[in-house]
Amino acid sequence: MSTLAHWCFRRRFAVAGGWIVALVALAAIALGGGTAFTDSADLPDSESATAYALLAESQTGSGSGSGGQAGTDTVRGTVVWHTGGEAVDSAGVKADVAAMLARIKAVPGVEAVVSPYDKAGAAQINTGTGTAYATIVLAADADTAPVKSAALASDTAGFDVEVGGQAFSEQPGASHGTEAVGIIAALVILVLMFRSGWAAALPILTGVVGVAASLLLVMIASHVVDLAATSLTMGALIGLGVGIDYALFIVNRHRRGLLAGRPVRESIADALDTSGRAVVFAGATVIVALLGMFVVNLGILTGMARAAAVTVLFTILAAVTLLPALLAMLGTRVLSRRQRAALATGAAPVAVHRPGLAARWAALVDRAPWRATGAAVLVIAILAAPVTMMRVGDADASSDPAGTPARAYYDLMAPAFGDGFDASLLLVAKVPDPAASTAFTGLAATLATVPGVAAVAPAGRSALTVVPTTSAQTEQTADLVHRLRDEVIPAAEAGTGLRVYVGGAPATSIDMADALMGKLPLYLGLIAVLGFLLLAVAFRSILVPLVGALSNLATILVGLGALTAIFQFGWGSELLGVGSGAPIMYLIPVLIVGVVFGLSMDYQVFLVSRMHEEWTHTRDNRRAIRVGLTETSQVIVAAATIMLCVFASFGFSGERIVSGIGIGLGIAVLVDAFVVRLTLIPALMRLIGRANWAYPRWADRVTPHVSVEGPAREPALSGK
Repeated sequence: MSTLAHWCFRRRFAVAGGWIVALVALAAIALGGGTAFTDSADLPDSESATAYALLAESQTGSGSGSGGQAGTDTVRGTVVWHTGGEAVDSAGVKADVAAMLARIKAVPGVEAVVSPYDKAGAAQINTGTGTAYATIVLAADADTAPVKSAALASDTAGFDVEVGGQAFSEQPGASHGTEAVGIIAALVILVLMFRSGWAAALPILTGVVGVAASLLLVMIASHVVDLAATSLTMGALIGLGVGIDYALFIVNRHRRGLLAGRPVRESIADALDTSGRAVVFAGATVIVALLGMFVVNLGILTGMARAAAVTVLFTILAAVTLLPALLAMLGTRVLSRRQRAALATGAAPVAVHRPGLAARWAALVDRAPWRATGAAVLVIAILAAPVTMMRVGDADASSDPAGTPARAYYDLMAPAFGDGFDASLLLVAKVPDPAASTAFTGLAATLATVPGVAAVAPAGRSALTVVPTTSAQTEQTADLVHRLRDEVIPAAEAGTGLRVYVGGAPATSIDMADALMGKLPLYLGLIAVLGFLLLAVAFRSILVPLVGALSNLATILVGLGALTAIFQFGWGSELLGVGSGAPIMYLIPVLIVGVVFGLSMDYQVFLVSRMHEEWTHTRDNRRAIRVGLTETSQVIVAAATIMLCVFASFGFSGERIVSGIGIGLGIAVLVDAFVVRLTLIPALMRLIGRANWAYPRWADRVTPHVSVEGPAREPALSGK
């Protein structure tokens, strides 16, 4: 790494210019070619996927789009209206609605409109509540904005109109600039820490450049691989957090070198050869954790993981190339005026390790390791406890914030047509013979008597639509799906060739959640083992990596517990602008697991690498722990606070998925830094003693030698 640092120092203007040229070129290609993001998600092999496949085989259009169906070439939406004073079936209302529906029918991409005033839509009107709706069938690639505009043009004081359903559901896309708040907060923290505007700006500039270059590349790559628009948000969220932190560690080490009296060039080389190595190693663990998501085998998730991994890679490259070049240009200006003045006088090197809060905290943990361990475990247990009650699924419009279009649509439909109006299940059957046909007819009659079923209607040949009495996100609807699959349908199939498969939006959500959560233990085990092996190779130890891996799992549980309490229990979700409590979207736990594990490894590497550096030179375990904790506390606290600010800024995006990821990661990082890395880990290592650094001879012979912390060139702390 020192060779790279010297090369960047000599060619600092070429390196900085190269990054500028790369950014301009990527921007030109991305803006010229546009993007090709897709929000489609391939369903895993499941019962709901089988139902959709059977329906596609048996019907060409009549069953398309039912109940959130996937895999067809049409989608359905709903236009609902409510009349205040005039009857919903009066001649005047009918005339106004006919004009509105005619405008909708003329929009390109609209294939059919079913009016409640026609025989086919007779069930779509409730005269008692003054509410009715029309079903709109659109081509899957149709632009729904003109349809929405045509419908809402009729909205007046006495005639409320809303749109909803699958066709009009809004997928979360790129962020809306909320990350700027996190960047500003990070800049303030860095200014307070370094007392230098240039030193504060460098981590921000390096992180932003790395993220910008990677996101432009992701936009270009969307033409080649399937990526969701949320990949940009995911990349920005992870990239800004780690990018600023990685640069911060290197800048902090460089400043310490300057304050110790080293020349600028040598200080940059030392910083890259120590903290730079740790940055590369830590970033590699994050990338490994992200790419480990491929084991869940879900396109939209692996696409987001790829985008985030590319972003982390670019932030590493920026930290080890662009940052040294910028440090070379600035010279000693990364120090405060007071520090530069002290160096210019030729006085003794400025004290780097002044007694302070970090030293006092390290001494406290050293004196009372048992109490520190107990307190940390108690905090972790309390925060992680809600995870035992986590429910995974899709949130529906009933939990959206009041005043949003989706909630307004729900508030019109639910009183008139029941809470389950938009949670219909799709039952598709294989009917090979007359006996099976008779059994299917009997099943249709039985379904109407099943608790939790509001209505049953034909949905084409050998298919039924079952409307629950409850909304899609409730436990009651999930229980109904399981009751149909485990009890009602098997009883109807018994002794016949009839086979019935349950699909629809609630069933699809259950199948997706089961598929992902079923692979979560495998994913956890995979990244835990990889993390253990990486740390074992780096620190030539068995217990340090083991403690690190187990503590990483504890941090993951804290993140998931906080996520459950806020977004499922609803403890503060309204303040975030995402509505009331609802099940946790199935993508979020997997993302939290992968990202938190990688970020926890970051802090473990930076903390333990300094301890290991001191242990290598003194063979004093207590001293190594105290010195490592004292010298890394400030930068870990600053890094975690910066990451919290960046993640929390995404938490206020107003989109449930993005907000959930941001808040979950933010709380996990905060607890990981303050409770786990700065309290639990040093306390446990103090209790374990010299065995921390024990490594079998056979393992030492077969594993490669990797120096994370590099050669130690700084003087150790004096005293014990």
